[in-house]
Amino acid sequence: MEFDQTTQATYLPSDPPREGVLALWGDEIEGDTPIQLVLPGGGKFARTEVVARLVPLADAIPRLLVVPDETSPALAAWSAVVNAGVNLVARGRLRPASTPSGLGTWRVGPLDAADEELLRGLAAALPPEAHALPLSGVKRIRLHSPESLVRAVWDAAADVLVRSPAAAVGSGGAAFAEAQPTLLDPDGAAWLTELEARRPDGAQLLLRIEATDEEFAGVLAVRSTLEPSLIVEAATLWDAPEAVLHRLGDQVETQLLLGLRRGARAWPPLSRVLSEPAPTTLPLSDDEVVDLLGTGARDLGGAGIEVLWPKDLFAGEVRAKASVTQAPASESGPAFPLNGLLEFRWRLSLGGSDLTDEEVAALAEAKRPLVRLRGQWVQLDPALLARMRAKRSRLTGAEALAAALTGELEVDGERVEFAPQPALSGLAARLRDRDPAPVEEPDGLTATLRPYQRAGLGWLVAMTDLGLGACLADDMGLGKTIQLIALHLHRRALAAGPTLVLCPTSLLGNWEREFGKFAPGVPVRRFHGGGRHLDDLAPDEVVLATYGVLRRDRELLSEVDWGMVAADEAQHVKNPLSATAKELRQVPAAARVALTGTPVENRLTELWSLLDWTTPGLLGPLEKFRRTVARPIERDRDETVTGRLAATVRPFLLRRRKTDPDIAPELPRKTETDRYVPLTAEQTTLYEAVVRENLAQIREAQGVQRRGQVLKLLTELKQICNHPAHYLKESSGALTGRSGKLAAFEELLDVILDEGESVLVFSQYVRLCRLLERRLAERGLPTALLSGEVGPKRRDEMVAAFQSGETPVFLLSLKAGGVGLNLTQATHVIHYDRWWNPAVEDQATDRAYRIGQDRPVQVHRLIAEGTLEERVAAVLETKRGLADAVVGAGEDWITELSDDQLADLVRLGSG
Repeated sequence: MEFDQTTQATYLPSDPPREGVLALWGDEIEGDTPIQLVLPGGGKFARTEVVARLVPLADAIPRLLVVPDETSPALAAWSAVVNAGVNLVARGRLRPASTPSGLGTWRVGPLDAADEELLRGLAAALPPEAHALPLSGVKRIRLHSPESLVRAVWDAAADVLVRSPAAAVGSGGAAFAEAQPTLLDPDGAAWLTELEARRPDGAQLLLRIEATDEEFAGVLAVRSTLEPSLIVEAATLWDAPEAVLHRLGDQVETQLLLGLRRGARAWPPLSRVLSEPAPTTLPLSDDEVVDLLGTGARDLGGAGIEVLWPKDLFAGEVRAKASVTQAPASESGPAFPLNGLLEFRWRLSLGGSDLTDEEVAALAEAKRPLVRLRGQWVQLDPALLARMRAKRSRLTGAEALAAALTGELEVDGERVEFAPQPALSGLAARLRDRDPAPVEEPDGLTATLRPYQRAGLGWLVAMTDLGLGACLADDMGLGKTIQLIALHLHRRALAAGPTLVLCPTSLLGNWEREFGKFAPGVPVRRFHGGGRHLDDLAPDEVVLATYGVLRRDRELLSEVDWGMVAADEAQHVKNPLSATAKELRQVPAAARVALTGTPVENRLTELWSLLDWTTPGLLGPLEKFRRTVARPIERDRDETVTGRLAATVRPFLLRRRKTDPDIAPELPRKTETDRYVPLTAEQTTLYEAVVRENLAQIREAQGVQRRGQVLKLLTELKQICNHPAHYLKESSGALTGRSGKLAAFEELLDVILDEGESVLVFSQYVRLCRLLERRLAERGLPTALLSGEVGPKRRDEMVAAFQSGETPVFLLSLKAGGVGLNLTQATHVIHYDRWWNPAVEDQATDRAYRIGQDRPVQVHRLIAEGTLEERVAAVLETKRGLADAVVGAGEDWITELSDDQLADLVRLGSG
């Protein structure tokens, strides 16, 4: 049964009620039953025959519980009616009854004042099409009233939903438990007559709650349903004037007692008044009042007893927020010590007003769930009381700062609202402001900063002045180096101390040249090679060291009170368990700055590793971060956790992209092209054999062994797609005619070189680069090959030769040449094989597409068609640009595929 905007609906009641049907008609409804309705048209109502589809209500109820947003007003109205009816049944608003034909049936009732108001509201909301049913046997046009149709649907829903073997217990007869309505026997009919006689006629029993400063009590009263304004206490009824009894109805005392008995079955504490000769009041304990505030009043309502509460009896809800003590002031050192310990405390409010420490202490010591506070009664949540009484551990400054940024703190496994103290809330507000006060270009800087670089300097200054770490994560080529040089000059003016810059070996020369060019007055020394030392270190000196030297000489580096430590290409310490990352954490520094274009390459734990060094403790312990943050985001794409993580890390990480407005408008256009190439017959044979052999082994493997076998399969298939000689580890022999990629590569290269352009060629495999170097040497083309085996001096020579145009083809292994190089001579970039991480590929491309490039750059990606390369390329497009939120875990996601999914991924063929 499908609904759309043209589907109209009218309910046709029946005897018994459960046999009522929903009549559907409209453009998309294939009806088979003509029915007479009264529908509006031409400004008046007239009898109209429509061909409808009749749907039993038992079949319609599940479909009406949830209807599309885009549906007709009639269906939306009947959906609301059915939902309300099901809710009444769930609340126990049920009573057995008989139909005019003598069948046993369930109906909804009794209805309290709120239910009656709901009934009137639903009836008023029915559009004309929803109650277009005319009364039969009447010549003039008269319709069923909307309220009668709503009641009919509710009664039908009750009889459809309630019938079960257990229904006989509460109905006085087996007829109400049968699958279909049956005629009532004489005993069942008599029982129903007696039941109806017991129902209050013209009166409703009330339990009115009153309270003194010390205790609560329930006062019994009766309200006239004929005159709702008349409420008479039970004490008056036992000795009531005739006028009162007449207005309330006959046999009021009997009705009162019967009502109390029904109420006692629904709410046992009421049974205490039945032992009294003239029950009038019921003393209530705190627990009973709390129960009435919860389910007790609802249960009494189902028995026909309404609970009345005095206005303004309760002061409201006590709201709890987590907080900490005021952060200690510090005359020296950081403005906010991240490793300082703060005392946990609860901050309570009532009616929007904070409670005093004395009031909080009084609540914590309360022995009852209801207490007098500020002249009013307050209900206390037992769970809140337990929390307040529990002993709390201290929070570090970093944990408190993270809570201030997100507005939440995890307490006993549950996230609660966090209310920071003034100093902490002020700091959080400053951190959220990404537009800090402008900073003048420092003395000694022989360059003019671009506007975004000056803004970056201001942000770095603000963060380091606060004693907080920072991660500058601008795109490659936007000038992170010069921003750090400017920061050192700014801090030199403040006598902040020497700076230690850690970087890969290949970038030592680059840093030395950049300081010499942009800050010639700053003393710079390389702490690298034989005879390295830190003797006679100047207060404003910059020391350049590699990550390898850090691992070997960390103790010596730790003897210096560094004013600042900067980690360039900080993704080198993305593994928090690596020796490099552990040694880096041991080097003392007043300020820590990470520089990286890829703060997240594969996993969120890499982001944790960077920020736990720059701002220790901000993201909590590693294992907890993995369990509560990384896994929900990476596996489940949990948007709530993602938002909370973003709110925490955004103030400590500044990321600008080349594509951002006003960042680098002078950059030329970048064009990216995927070139799909066919496999040769040799490649096809090898590919199919490797797939067949490895899938058989993978199906037999489990756990770590299976993941290793999957990664082996991926590697071998990628090598076959590159060239058979790559997979077969051949170092000699013919190369041409064996690889579709090599043929496409040479054709593309010929076009590039014929135009007098220069090109960068990236591969993740050094062996493949050597094969390409051999092939190009056979053709007499000048090339250079950069891998991790090349030393810094030779590397600089290669870069200079390429930038001068002497070597037009530069072959680079992705790991060695993907960072830290300025190769703007290139106008073409070829990715011979895919790294399968868009962020890493973009970083490699940025060797050419960076500040200083004044010509368009074309990026070419070679993809073997019909292979896993083509299928993974489609996945990469969904991952590109997601590093700021979540980036999938490199190739690891493939290792988690099922055998069938993996076979589909690596199969050979299109589609």
